[in-house]
Amino acid sequence: MTDPQTIEQARYIFSVGKMIRHHIFNSLARLDVCRDSGCADLSMAQMNLLMNVRGRGELTLRELADLLRVSPPSASVMVDRLVERGLLLRERSTSDRRKVVIGLSPGADELLDTVEAQVLSAFVGLVEELGPDTARRWGEVLQKVEQVLESQAAGREAGA
Repeated sequence: MTDPQTIEQARYIFSVGKMIRHHIFNSLARLDVCRDSGCADLSMAQMNLLMNVRGRGELTLRELADLLRVSPPSASVMVDRLVERGLLLRERSTSDRRKVVIGLSPGADELLDTVEAQVLSAFVGLVEELGPDTARRWGEVLQKVEQVLESQAAGREAGA
């Protein structure tokens, strides 16, 4: 069983993570482009889906579901909602007409550029308020977190 101190530390890290997420989403809500396009209303899962599509280009629904670690029906529902909002497109593949691929709509890429710039700006403000020493230590902690997460991911892939 996990000791109470570890549980309390995990609870604190989780709660501060939620505060950071809230800070970021509040900064997006202030953007005119987000108010007009509705991106301030996107869930974290929807934003993650958009960023994955952006990073990978066109994907099939199965590839997207695997990437997000959700079932194809769940991915389909998420895609449908983003298609309705005009952020994603479902089209026939140019290389294989039997396949339907998912890609960003023409305006979504520009919108995501704006969102990423605003998120970075929110983090810059936070880092500036923390000061260089605290920001450096935070970066060091995040590097260790990244290493642990990458190690866990490699372990899962090896076991799959």
